[in-house]
Amino acid sequence: MEASRSTKPSKAKRALKAEQTQNHIKKADLLLSRSRVVQQLEHSTNDRFNELMQRTLADLDAQIAALAD
Repeated sequence: MEASRSTKPSKAKRALKAEQTQNHIKKADLLLSRSRVVQQLEHSTNDRFNELMQRTLADLDAQIAALAD
């Protein structure tokens, strides 16, 4: 019994691994969104749209940085 207990990850470790997986998925989603915004910025000639995309880009960068901590 004792040996089987030590080979199974604890609930805390499983929860941490699940949280890490969720953070990894969220970061990948944010990076994908960021690349799309950058692409839109590169092809846009509308100043107001570019301002919006710059603010969006800054927000995405902040969210990505928060996940890195």
